[in-house]
Amino acid sequence: MLLRSFFRSSLLLLAGPSVLAGPLVCTTSVEAPPPGSGSAPVEVTVCHPTETTTELINRRFYTWTSPMARGVDPLHQLTDVLGIAVGGIEGNRFMGFGFPDQTLIWDGSALQNTTGALLEEQSPPLPMRTLDISSGFNGSLAATEAIEAVPDAPMADHFPDVTPLW
Repeated sequence: MLLRSFFRSSLLLLAGPSVLAGPLVCTTSVEAPPPGSGSAPVEVTVCHPTETTTELINRRFYTWTSPMARGVDPLHQLTDVLGIAVGGIEGNRFMGFGFPDQTLIWDGSALQNTTGALLEEQSPPLPMRTLDISSGFNGSLAATEAIEAVPDAPMADHFPDVTPLW
């Protein structure tokens, strides 16, 4: 019932059909009313569409050229000879002027930029600090006991009780 009323509402016309096409990430916040209005705070929910990593890689990889199965039909063979780049996952979007060797370079650059951005998202902003590994050259192989530096354990009251920012 709720879904049927949603489809009949004008919200769907304003939002467009792309809102229903994929997963959404929604955030809700409470905003204060204007000063002097005397009304209660308002809860605001904002939703943004998300894209999986696989979808992102496929979209970026096939930006300038189409997949092999779609790229060998007569239309694509003609456009390749004329130097017209027709790309996209469906192989039906005019992308510009470029022969197949140039479009492969464009796809490679797009994929390199995408993987660089994905790796940047995975790495933490502050690197994890750890102790160094002992080198093995600080003793003799004939020695029966290895001399290793043991770090002192911090006392419980050494670190103050602080709530982290994350």
